[in-house]
Amino acid sequence: MVSPRLPSTQGLQAFEAVARLRSVNLAAEELSVTPSAVSHRIRQLELLLGLKFFVGNDFSLSADGMAYLARVREAIAALQQVPGREPESQVRRLRVAVTPTFSRQMLLPRLARFRDAYPNIELMLQVTMPVRNVTVEEADIELRFGTGPFHDREFVQLLADEVSPVCSPAYLKRHGPFDGFATDAEVSRAQLLRTPLESWRTWFKACGVGLPEPATGHQFNDLGLALDAAAEDFGVVLMHLRLGSAWLDNGRLVRLSPRSVPSPNAYFLCWRPGAMERWECATFIEWLREALRK
Repeated sequence: MVSPRLPSTQGLQAFEAVARLRSVNLAAEELSVTPSAVSHRIRQLELLLGLKFFVGNDFSLSADGMAYLARVREAIAALQQVPGREPESQVRRLRVAVTPTFSRQMLLPRLARFRDAYPNIELMLQVTMPVRNVTVEEADIELRFGTGPFHDREFVQLLADEVSPVCSPAYLKRHGPFDGFATDAEVSRAQLLRTPLESWRTWFKACGVGLPEPATGHQFNDLGLALDAAAEDFGVVLMHLRLGSAWLDNGRLVRLSPRSVPSPNAYFLCWRPGAMERWECATFIEWLREALRK
């Protein structure tokens, strides 16, 4: 019986480096080989296993690539253990700072899948306020909301969204109809809820509304809190549609326009230089990026 061929350690190292650094050139520099050698080693590994590791031009991992990467990192960690020395703990603790609404609406509903796929990564989640450029000193990975760039951290954009005005059904019945909420007259009849996280100028500019940014009225420093206030008939809020989909699905809020416009703000994952050398950091970031694509 012919034994199955084992993957080469060079191929495994090339795959892990490209998946972590998202660059053939950077991986080649780290491994002290040419970029063509890195590409060749990965192609040979894919052919041997019958898998396709990457999708797109930004070296995003495929589902097979993500699953295999976890095994590769476990194998590399095992090979780095020296016989006769006390092995490192198999549990890796990862501190992640997340904003309240994102954690409830986007992260927690998916987190059981991460737990099941990576039982040896122990997550320590902490809540941070979604204020631009706020640094969480104790976190390995931070979720930030804004436009970027963040000069004190390495980062990757995680989630962009579109916005559209919404209110409660009771508020619409009492103060509507608004017929698209796209004219000065319609907007002027509504109580606009404010948040420093999303300017009404985004909607006004797209629709040609000539009103200034509201300077008075109820204000909230969390997007979910603003949505809850709108659901309690406080007024009209500019909703991030992916983030706020649960409020629409359960009928607590209704859209005032079929139109949506891109928000200038997005969610970013940020980390200190060197953090991606820890496989648990790189694994969590790649998993979350892939999970949000589904």
